[in-house]
Amino acid sequence: MTEKIVMNALIEGFDPEKLETAEQKREEAWQKIIGAYQNKKILTAQMVGIETLKQPDKEDPEKLVDVLCAVVEVDQVRGLIPIHQFGVSRKAEMRAFAGQEIAFMVLSYDRENDIFIASREEARKRMAEIWLNSGVKEGDIIPAVVRYVTPNLIRADIGGIEVKIPINEVRYGWIDNLVEEYPVGTHMLVKVLKIDASDPDNVKVEVSGKQAQENPFPNAVRKYRKGTETIGVVSGVTEYGVFVNLEAGVDSLARHLKHEPLAKGDKVLVKILDVDEEKEHFTTKIVRIIEKKK
Repeated sequence: MTEKIVMNALIEGFDPEKLETAEQKREEAWQKIIGAYQNKKILTAQMVGIETLKQPDKEDPEKLVDVLCAVVEVDQVRGLIPIHQFGVSRKAEMRAFAGQEIAFMVLSYDRENDIFIASREEARKRMAEIWLNSGVKEGDIIPAVVRYVTPNLIRADIGGIEVKIPINEVRYGWIDNLVEEYPVGTHMLVKVLKIDASDPDNVKVEVSGKQAQENPFPNAVRKYRKGTETIGVVSGVTEYGVFVNLEAGVDSLARHLKHEPLAKGDKVLVKILDVDEEKEHFTTKIVRIIEKKK
């Protein structure tokens, strides 16, 4: 923008400080980026894309190779985080962070080309140090944020440290598919089971979402006695049977109906056939379909 902005007139209610130009915003963003670089400060910004960056090959510095990078923006100033600085090994894993807030530290910057290079890994190392010095101990219940999810496994962040939560430790009750129930960005509470800080560069923490919750089974045993009938909702259909949700965290297993296929979400009436208190398991029989999910 080369045109001069003339502000000689008197305007009722006008405050020149509220009229911030794009150039001013960009300059403020650069001051923020340079300050973070000089003071080794952690910044956060949304990951807005993926692209490649030409960088010298490790084995042959004279040769340039394409390096996959995540793109972040600090008030429209673009930053690139190379995949080896991002903490993942595959493009598919990087894609899972698109649209999410990413923590990073600035490694270098180029004002002439209006770009900076950053590292999510360096930020996570610093965050892990802060987490270890925060006084968290085994048995504590802490927050976690889902960062990557597969049908049977959640990888979550607890503060610069990645934890893996298998499907059977996420919550009580049958879970058909973690991807459907726990998308990236989901916040959850977990219980710290074990902390191994013997290697400061590779701190290992075991957590459980299930153990951070109250077990609903003891109360359910008093409600759903053998021989009683109750309405439930189909929570999953497998080769070996149909899971029917009786209440939050409580599911039963029933046989397939001979002539009527069921689907997740169908409402049914079931009869309690058996209660295994040791294994915390209900066996039921579907006696009537109440409503098919549309």
